[in-house]
Amino acid sequence: MQDAGLESVKAVLFDLDGTFADTAPDLAAALNHVRACRDLPPLPLEVLRPQASHGSAGLLKVGMNVTPDAPGYGALRDIFLDYYEHNICVHTRLFTGMAELVAGLEQRSIPWGIVTNKPHLYTLPLMQSLGYADRAACLVSGDTCSNAKPHPEPMLKACKIINVAPEHCLYLGDDLRDMQAANAALMRGVIARYGYISSDAVLDNWHAHAIIDNPVELLSLLPL
Repeated sequence: MQDAGLESVKAVLFDLDGTFADTAPDLAAALNHVRACRDLPPLPLEVLRPQASHGSAGLLKVGMNVTPDAPGYGALRDIFLDYYEHNICVHTRLFTGMAELVAGLEQRSIPWGIVTNKPHLYTLPLMQSLGYADRAACLVSGDTCSNAKPHPEPMLKACKIINVAPEHCLYLGDDLRDMQAANAALMRGVIARYGYISSDAVLDNWHAHAIIDNPVELLSLLPL
């Protein structure tokens, strides 16, 4: 699926987990550490991967059957986050094709950045470990603004940092809230179908401008 209006794009913004980098293995390891602390066997990565974009809350719901309002949730979350902070980039890698996409954007002098709901405490060290923190034009985390996605505030904050109007920005993400945030900010949203999308997701209802199956496909949609 392609939208003819993408030739006016002057900047590209990325979601982090499930779009820019495959963080699921390290997030799953943190969840399985929590389970081990409660004498529970590990869950396979395939079960946990679809929840990786939803952070600790999503993973603890699947892995421990608890929600943020449940007694003991805070203690489990602390165990999860402490482990993740100290093991944030053990198995995490860029998605295949992402390095080529970023290089292509830089060759075309198209600025790029990250807009994620991941807290800055984890966003910065992860991007540093991957070697891309200094190359990004902006790093907008889940606690950078008063509101996180799907609210448009983080998207508009990124636009201000990189000095590109929202209507000239493209946002690549793998979750419904990514497209909701992009649309609310009047950006063009593109779905990363290679990311952490559940099998029952109806992508046609996400109101995206395009869908791609590999990061490098985005280059063919952008101006030369």
